[in-house]
Order: sequence, then C-alpha cells, then structure tokens
Amino acid sequence: MFFEMIAVIVAGFAGAGIALILNKVTGGRLPRWLMPVVAGAAMIAMAIFNEYDWYPRTANGLPDGVEVAVTAEESALWRPWTLVAPFTSRFIAVDTGSLREVEGEAPLRVIDIYAFARWQPTRAQRVAVDCAGGRRADLGSEMRLADEALAGATFREVGAADPVVAATCAI
Repeated sequence: MFFEMIAVIVAGFAGAGIALILNKVTGGRLPRWLMPVVAGAAMIAMAIFNEYDWYPRTANGLPDGVEVAVTAEESALWRPWTLVAPFTSRFIAVDTGSLREVEGEAPLRVIDIYAFARWQPTRAQRVAVDCAGGRRADLGSEMRLADEALAGATFREVGAADPVVAATCAI
C-alpha cells in the first residue's frame, strides 16, 4: 500500500513535469490550470492502474503448486470505471502441494487454501473435501486426526461445482 501511494505521488509529479515541458515548448501559451489538471489526471490514472494490476501481479507471484481456484470481481458507483470493467478484488488459491488423503468412511482430501484480498492480509485455511459427496469442511484448531478419520469437522453440502471442491478433486 505504501509503495502504491508513492507511485501515485510520483505519477503526479511526472504529469506536472510533462505539462511544464509542454508549456515551455509552446512558449508559455498553455493555460495556468493545465499543470494541476494533468498532475491530478496522472495520479488518478496511476491509482486505476494499480487497482487493475493487483490481481495479475499477485496471482503471477504465487509459488509453484499454488493455483487460483476462484476470483471475485468488484464494481462500485464511486469508481465509475469499474462499472464498465470490474476489477478482481479478491481470490482464493489452492495449495496442491499440501494435499493429503485421509481414509475413513468416505475418502477425504485435506488441503490448504489461501484467501487473498486487496488491502488485507492473506488468510490461510485448511479444508477437508469429500469429492464423492460434494462436501467441504473448514478445519480449525479443534480438528484432530484420529485413526485416519477427521474428528471435530463439520461438513457443508456445497456440491461438486464449488470452486474449492472442484480444484481439490481435479488434482
């Protein structure tokens, strides 16, 4: 966030510098209000660029074995450009290297997922997936592995089309 703020400020100075150079080249014929308008436009353009560049930059920086399972796009009235082209503000990634098979009544897969959101810290969660039943359970510290079965897990029926279930079962 700090570096993005610095980039916006630098873009403002660059925009003002471009307006100053154009004014010198034209012999001072440009209006006086042009410099702050160009600086402000450059700052807004940089902020918009940072919004749209966050997801590709973050997703491309994921280590090998961590794959994006689902993305969420966002648009808001106070950001009119997002009404035309929504931007990805958060996504969930599945760590395929953490996959663990658990045998029991129904074979389960335990995997780590990561929730990324703009301006928020990354959250990690261990998830148990029942591929045959289309169920998923978020596992916390109360979960324990006893006799190759998960104890303390509460499963939710989410269906096979759930992005986390689909990504986990496709491995």
